[in-house]
Amino acid sequence: MKDIAELLARILIAFVFIYEALDAIVFFNKTKATMTAYGIVWQQDLLLKFLIGILLVGGVLVLIGYHARLGAVLLLLYWLPYTLIVYSFWDDAPDYKRIHAIYFMRNLAIIGSLLLLIANGAGRFSIKRLIYIMKLPR
Repeated sequence: MKDIAELLARILIAFVFIYEALDAIVFFNKTKATMTAYGIVWQQDLLLKFLIGILLVGGVLVLIGYHARLGAVLLLLYWLPYTLIVYSFWDDAPDYKRIHAIYFMRNLAIIGSLLLLIANGAGRFSIKRLIYIMKLPR
């Protein structure tokens, strides 16, 4: 049961970040406008493409369980600053404070799941374990 729960958790975690990357690709210009609204104006195209790459690579690594710890670290490097910048509820107007606090706490839970993945690894059902079992060259 533990192995299935780890696999399901990895799939759900990866889905959040892969979806975020695909959304940023589809709505590239709107994402740039949002970045401008938050004061991120330095090299927007380059930065956004880099962040999309981090989201895709990290999400896929977590999903397949090959170097899932590295993937989780990449995602954490994106998600922590994103959470602090976008959901800084302590600076928000009273109308937005409550909802941004809820989103902030949700993102902390996602950060916790990434930290658990970093600590425990991908688990039994992963490509890395499959390569090890089949004794394929690494």
